[in-house]
Amino acid sequence: LLACLILSGVLSWLNLRGVAWRLRLVPPLRAGQEAAVMLELRNGKNFLPTYGLWFELAASAMADTRGFRPESTWTGRNLDVRKMLAQADAAKTRGQLALRTRLDPRGEARLEWVFKPAKRGTLRVELTSVGSLFPFGFLKKAIGTGLRADVVVWPAPVEYRRHAVASLRRPAGGERVARAGSGADLLALRRYEAGDSHRLIHWKASARTRTLLVRQFAAESVEGFSLWLRTDAALWPRPEQFELLVSFCATLTEDLFRAGRLTSVALDNEPPAPVRRVPDLEAFLDQLAVVQPRANGAAASSPRQSDGQRSEDPASLWQVERQNVMTFAPDGVRGVAAYVDGKKAAST
Repeated sequence: LLACLILSGVLSWLNLRGVAWRLRLVPPLRAGQEAAVMLELRNGKNFLPTYGLWFELAASAMADTRGFRPESTWTGRNLDVRKMLAQADAAKTRGQLALRTRLDPRGEARLEWVFKPAKRGTLRVELTSVGSLFPFGFLKKAIGTGLRADVVVWPAPVEYRRHAVASLRRPAGGERVARAGSGADLLALRRYEAGDSHRLIHWKASARTRTLLVRQFAAESVEGFSLWLRTDAALWPRPEQFELLVSFCATLTEDLFRAGRLTSVALDNEPPAPVRRVPDLEAFLDQLAVVQPRANGAAASSPRQSDGQRSEDPASLWQVERQNVMTFAPDGVRGVAAYVDGKKAAST
């Protein structure tokens, strides 16, 4: 029996030796939608294969610890350590992956774990342990790992209802923006792709490069919106309504960007940031993923607006320098509404 135990330990050590693993996440992640975590394996041994491994994974939200100081069980008052540990463990999403086939020498494998993030914010995915029952199955061997990856979870999309806004101010003649569209200004030349119209082919440039090239025109913005989100705690006292606000703002931002009608975005007193490319949109969604209500209840002044031009009406701010500004305000006890120039444009 002692010889079997020693042989089991040696074979288990050889089974795990030389095996490397790596976590890979494919962003973006969204709250309430399935996300895939890829675990890539590689057997670095030259002669021995690897059998029967399993992997314990966990995903947990990273709490915002700003404003807190560490306390021990001696200095902390009314600390229920067991309850705190139980809450922390319940907040984690756990999963297990198994290597059902052998991993050949110098071979590679890929396992996939699918889970749903519960809420927006910063999520930490970690490989907690690697275990095996190889070779005889009566001893369980497990080793801990420090492998982890942090990723941002965007707000969940929500359904909303649009309302007719008759007072939209449209710039005369249209405004040219630096992205692909169907305007009259030439933006760039690109390679021909299946489905492109033959009328867009630039024959002279194609003859010079011996490659079919098509003309790409700049988009013409007929009506654009500037989106401004205020997160005052006095304006949004209910946490569930604030979460609906963030999801509603993220959904509207994406829809307006896809329609080519989003010009700029701003958060509280930050200056408006232009949104011209996908990275600009993703940067704002990253901000919405971690935004929290502002503690101070003072009325926020409009970005790029002087102190003498403040207004208490959230739907009338930004009127000095910008038009078609979309702001948000509570709609009843649970709902959220979006306003454009003081008129309701959408609600959820």
